[in-house]
Amino acid sequence: MSRRSRLVLTAGALGAALLAAGAVTGGAAAAPASAAKAPRWVLHAQKYGGSISGGVRATLDPRVVTAQAAARRSAVRATSIVAGPNVQMNDDSAPPLPQNETAVAYSTRNALVAVAAANDYVSGGVVVMRTTDGGAHWASTRVVPEFRPTGDFCNGGDPAVAYSRRDRAFYMSQLCFFRELGHSEVQVYVSKDDGKTWTPGRQAARAASTYDYATKTEDTTNFNDKEYIAVDNTPTSPHYGRLYVTYTKFHVQADGFSDYCPIQLAYSDNVPATNPFLATFVHTAVNPDAPGGDGKGPSANQFSVPRVEKNGALDISYIQEDCNTSIDFHLLFQKSTDGGSTFLPTQVTVEKPGQWADNPDTGDNLPPTAFRAPETESLAYSPTTGTLTYVVANSITKPTTGTDISYWLSHDGGLTWSDAHTLSSATHIAPGPAARNDQFMPWVDATPSGKLYAIWFDRRADPANHDINTWQAESTDDGQHWTTHRISTKSWNPDRGFFTSGAFIGDYNGLAANDSAVYPVWTDGRNSSIDQTGIGETDIFTNVEIQ
Repeated sequence: MSRRSRLVLTAGALGAALLAAGAVTGGAAAAPASAAKAPRWVLHAQKYGGSISGGVRATLDPRVVTAQAAARRSAVRATSIVAGPNVQMNDDSAPPLPQNETAVAYSTRNALVAVAAANDYVSGGVVVMRTTDGGAHWASTRVVPEFRPTGDFCNGGDPAVAYSRRDRAFYMSQLCFFRELGHSEVQVYVSKDDGKTWTPGRQAARAASTYDYATKTEDTTNFNDKEYIAVDNTPTSPHYGRLYVTYTKFHVQADGFSDYCPIQLAYSDNVPATNPFLATFVHTAVNPDAPGGDGKGPSANQFSVPRVEKNGALDISYIQEDCNTSIDFHLLFQKSTDGGSTFLPTQVTVEKPGQWADNPDTGDNLPPTAFRAPETESLAYSPTTGTLTYVVANSITKPTTGTDISYWLSHDGGLTWSDAHTLSSATHIAPGPAARNDQFMPWVDATPSGKLYAIWFDRRADPANHDINTWQAESTDDGQHWTTHRISTKSWNPDRGFFTSGAFIGDYNGLAANDSAVYPVWTDGRNSSIDQTGIGETDIFTNVEIQ
């Protein structure tokens, strides 16, 4: 057996269908990593209940291997899709396996063209979904990451998508890592045909890597996690066309403890479509490499989201989270006015005392269900007014109404922020009194004309605070007032999502909005089929909203 085949059967088949951020491309289950051989990030995930993103952690669970192997024996089949208002975007395997954690972007040259990506437990990489009619119909393809030095397929996932007006191309990022090896990489892929075809895995650009391609050495002390991307699309900007990639660098000690985990930035002005591997990236520390694993230092961070202003300024939102648990301490913001070369000397705290609280559960669980619902914030920039909108789940009223969705506004480029306002209002007009039960996993975007849209998961319709719907909010006055309404046409039971126990339904949803079409994309388990797979199933859904 060749070295390539051996590794695909071990690291590649690793957690198999468990892609959420990494699954496999082989067909056999990996032997459990022993304590002596396990890389540091695996020891970290085994000993500490939070910090590293849920999709990556999910690859360590062996329960999906059998289900994925069965799916590999059957061809992926197209899903019969009927337009509107809710549409399943991804195709399915037979039996169907989960997709979750989705991001979406639209073409600035044709607003009815959009591309979305999600964790795919069939391929071990991501499923890429594309539309040319404003979201009424979608076609799927799959992109699997590959570690170029050995040619071995790796676990992927945690996708993000952006469109480059200058390059007339979509960019898509995902991770590349192994369960039994210390390697981790943030890769970037290119599509010049609106998402139909993509860079081969071995030719992906490397925004960040623990492997030094010059010296051919591996740094096993770091693990790169939860990346997100953005492109400067303003022709008059001094950095027009620049691609930005933010991610978290976990520094992990030999026993698995992470002593710091700062947000990092990689940017490039040229990612060659013919061979993105040739791209070079400049790296900047958004936060310093300094102790902060106890949540008290400046470097305990996760879930960064970059946005680019029309003057070329780069804004980044993120959460100050303990490096070893899911306990979050602050909602943070950073800014660069020189294209990512430097940042503000002091990061900005968004929330004010007594106005926001983290979920007190160290695993970010939301009883009575068992799935993880981390603080995954989102940031929107209005090109018409310059207003920034920051949204996140807020547990300040958890003892009375449950976890809510709150938002903050900044009118000075993120240097100062408003008081917290409740977006998930009981009256359907926000800000307003909090709706009952739990709301979580929001995302927000602004159209070119400045209209704001936001989505989130919502359990108000279920008296038992159990089943999930998706809600949406719109604002036409720069975030001062919003109207809210349910957009999902059917509730779903997260306990029938992933692993039958509902342990993992993804960490985030997505939304992209323009003045012709709105693309809310979310994980949805309405078609879950536990009896077929033994692990449940979720798909990616949207609501058709052509303006």
